[in-house]
Amino acid sequence: MKQFDIPDFYKSPIISKVKTLRKTVDPRKRDFTPTFLDFGSVSFYIARHFGFCYGVENAIEISYKALKENQGKRIFLLSQMIHNPLVNEDLESNGIRFLQDTEGNELIPFSDLKTDDVVIVPAFGTTIEIEEKLSAMGVDVQKYNTTCPFVEKVWNRSKKLGKDNHTIIIHGKHKHEETRATFSHSSYNAPSLVVKDISETKKLADFILGKMKKAEFFRYFEGKYSAGFDPEIHLNKVGVVNQTTMLATETQEIADYVRQLMIDKYGEEDIKDHFADTRDTLCYATNDNQNATYGLMKTEADFAIVVGGYNSSNTTHLVELLEEKYPSYFIQSEADIVDNDRINHFDIHKKEVQTTNRFLSNTKPCIILTSGASCPDASVDAVLRKLLSYFDDTKSVEEVLVEVSKNIGK
Repeated sequence: MKQFDIPDFYKSPIISKVKTLRKTVDPRKRDFTPTFLDFGSVSFYIARHFGFCYGVENAIEISYKALKENQGKRIFLLSQMIHNPLVNEDLESNGIRFLQDTEGNELIPFSDLKTDDVVIVPAFGTTIEIEEKLSAMGVDVQKYNTTCPFVEKVWNRSKKLGKDNHTIIIHGKHKHEETRATFSHSSYNAPSLVVKDISETKKLADFILGKMKKAEFFRYFEGKYSAGFDPEIHLNKVGVVNQTTMLATETQEIADYVRQLMIDKYGEEDIKDHFADTRDTLCYATNDNQNATYGLMKTEADFAIVVGGYNSSNTTHLVELLEEKYPSYFIQSEADIVDNDRINHFDIHKKEVQTTNRFLSNTKPCIILTSGASCPDASVDAVLRKLLSYFDDTKSVEEVLVEVSKNIGK
């Protein structure tokens, strides 16, 4: 896989070495068991796979390249590069300005742009409408287009399905930047509909099976279907694609459910005329992060810490999985660990930051540590070091890494 040129301050002396050791022994990632770091008075289970993915590193490399190549010019990002505050804050500190917020609202009017301004398209991609609007103004949106190739893969699959007269069902969060972009590209080629989860998919089934009236369908899915969508016509031949950061197991559950629904209505002998198998749109990094999280869940630990931006979809799903078994703390950086007694963390259900006291109350705690695909390894490194600072008589990092190198692959 391509090696990207990203700033050194995103890298780490601990986590990067652990990843390199694991990659040397298991380059194809067949083993998703975590790495155990035993510091004596505290220990950690580090996920087999986490942190910057291909698409994120590609976007970061292109963004810093744009800064280097366009000194003296105004440089804009359509919206947040990725859902990580540290990365976005550093880009802003280097002079990059955001044109939109994460909801798509203009922070800087597009009408203020000039033809020689530099506009970077973020890793989530953007809508056809925005591309055409900027291009009509003479703004180049292709030179520094950082759209993740795995997002583009979903768009290409949707295009192919549209040519075969399929309706596209998108598993995603309809307000998320990536889903808005995918919906735009999908709608250009085919009738399209966004479903958030299996519950919404079952509402879709109610209409297909005649249990829901057309008016109720439009009320329930308001804002989630393409222009001219007619459920009486457009739900007899479908394919499922996804926002690449959703839970892979949930996307597959939705696809399997819809496939069985079509079998129930049309018969198995005609299933190919009504349903397209689209599991190849799942992102490898999302799959690997989630499989590594399942690997973590086979361990016995006192609690889990997940590092990443609070608005990161893929990180949120890791928290969802881990909190099924452990007390789980979703933090953005080491600064959220206030001291050895208090930790500030994001509650994904209440959508608010909470404080937990005595989170390190156990003697010789065992801590699970992982992060989302948009989180720098350096951030995880900083969290690990801060936690270590609260314990006496710990082994040195060098000593522990030597032990890990001896134990990996046994």
